[in-house]
Amino acid sequence: MATRPPAIALRPAQATFAEGLVFARYLDEAAEGFFRFVLGRRAPDIIATAYTQPDHDLSYQHVTFAERDNLIVGMVSGYTAAQHHRSSLGPLRQAAGRSVLRMRIVTLLCAPVLRILDTIADDGFYVQAIAVDKEFRGQGLGSVLFDAIEARARATGSLHLALDVSAKNETARRFYDRRGLTIASQWPRRLPLPGLRLLRLTKPLCPR
Repeated sequence: MATRPPAIALRPAQATFAEGLVFARYLDEAAEGFFRFVLGRRAPDIIATAYTQPDHDLSYQHVTFAERDNLIVGMVSGYTAAQHHRSSLGPLRQAAGRSVLRMRIVTLLCAPVLRILDTIADDGFYVQAIAVDKEFRGQGLGSVLFDAIEARARATGSLHLALDVSAKNETARRFYDRRGLTIASQWPRRLPLPGLRLLRLTKPLCPR
């Protein structure tokens, strides 16, 4: 008799440094190394420290973990436009410590990219990241996490989902296409930058 695979359990994240390190790994992976570029080699510790604090984009408050056999195997994070507008960079800057100068320089250089986040419509919900451990990919876990973040978005009264994805990330684009997201805009709009092109994908959330 075949053994059924262990069930996936979803749970809210907890404000611990250890879970923050897991979140940092998933976040940087989903962002294709962007956070390590901004914060340097101490990025995991910096993000994990900030993660334990409330009321900012990288807070544990916005994170849901997927577990199998009590081990974290995936993550999704997201927040409403209102939550983003209330967000503060204070926890991240404080956690950065001596790396804060690097952070400020890089964020200044990347300001046009970072400003994309401020284009989330007031009635929107932004999906910050979805990530699954390599050995669990292709088993439907990404869809489970997406369903969870979509349900959370509906519960907040948001009218659409929004997320950004690299144009060259064809695997992610196919996944989001199957989930009903379509291209709403791209950055940069005019002059292309070598290796950098972001697509804003959106999906309307019809009331149920």
